[in-house]
Amino acid sequence: MRKTAASLFAGIAAVLPMLLVVPAALAQQPEALIELDLNAAQPSQGGCRLTFVVANNLATPIDRAAFEMALFNKQGVVDRLSVLDFKGLPAGKTKVSRFDLSGVQCGDLSRVLINDATACEGAGTAPDACAKSLRTRSTSGIQFGR
Repeated sequence: MRKTAASLFAGIAAVLPMLLVVPAALAQQPEALIELDLNAAQPSQGGCRLTFVVANNLATPIDRAAFEMALFNKQGVVDRLSVLDFKGLPAGKTKVSRFDLSGVQCGDLSRVLINDATACEGAGTAPDACAKSLRTRSTSGIQFGR
């Protein structure tokens, strides 16, 4: 009986370190999301340039991602709807995209709202993946989200 208890203890002792490593490895992997950061708003020739940092942490590349965005003025009124086409988003990659919006004054923007994902295309990519997996944030000082 002693051999059996000792063998059992040795087996548990051998497996225990592996059980502690698994949660740590899972915590280091990025969540399967598309992260979209409204990073900056700068005056441009005739309008406002919005800069986004976008990371595709999904398992599959996206050949084309586009989002309809509502731009709100300082009074909280929708000034316009614009579709911003982010084009391809390779899996596991972060990229920067810039959009020049003519006739928009950056100082007048109070909020940018993602109204809808108008395109989410790619082999192995579900059409609703861009909307379902989207997480937003703003480091620009302008409120940004869904």
